[in-house]
Amino acid sequence: MKFPGFSPQALTFLRNLKRNNRREWFQPRKPQYEALIKAPMLELTGCLNEALARFAPDYVTPPQKATYRIYRDTRFSKDKSPYKTHISAIFPRYTAVKREGAVFYFHFTEKELLIFGGVYMPEPDELLAYRTLLQERHAELEKILREKRLRRTLGELQGEQLSRMPKGFPLDHPAEALLRHKQWYLETTLPAEVLTSPRLLPELASHFEIMAPMIEFLNSAIVRKRKPEKMMFAAF
Repeated sequence: MKFPGFSPQALTFLRNLKRNNRREWFQPRKPQYEALIKAPMLELTGCLNEALARFAPDYVTPPQKATYRIYRDTRFSKDKSPYKTHISAIFPRYTAVKREGAVFYFHFTEKELLIFGGVYMPEPDELLAYRTLLQERHAELEKILREKRLRRTLGELQGEQLSRMPKGFPLDHPAEALLRHKQWYLETTLPAEVLTSPRLLPELASHFEIMAPMIEFLNSAIVRKRKPEKMMFAAF
């Protein structure tokens, strides 16, 4: 499980794309994008799957599904730039529908690498499920977040919060700070130098491993079990 890192030319391509975010610039250079970024990205996500198989096997995701397309959906955006200027991948739980739930995620630009784990934009039913879980089992998450390696590497839990306790939850609940969250995630950024180094894969894998207990805990609120396979009976 080795990945040499992206080439410096890959970061140069992203830098130039940011300045020339137009189809007439990108289309003649699409083979460069595929060679410098797309193919190595698929290789990297495949290597990450090997790591996830060791400590979070339920999050192994085929590279083609894990890796986001570079093309932006501009239908509902005032910004009509056709291409993303960051390259990203996501690893949801295998039971997730439409990538719901807590996930492993990373993206990079020519300037930095962002590593993320947790819940970012939950739907209302999902949001309620997390808060119900935390109302009953908050001590488990608090213990996970106190882990020394996690605190040293990723710091505090992040995410937007309500200014007051959500409706339906007791005002004097001991986990008030956790229940006011609308998002629950851990996040850090690393400098661009790591992107062109063999350190990239082990850095991603180690950060994901540290995040794994929190992600699995949060997903216990919404986990779906696979449907049992139909039994085949032989005719006698």
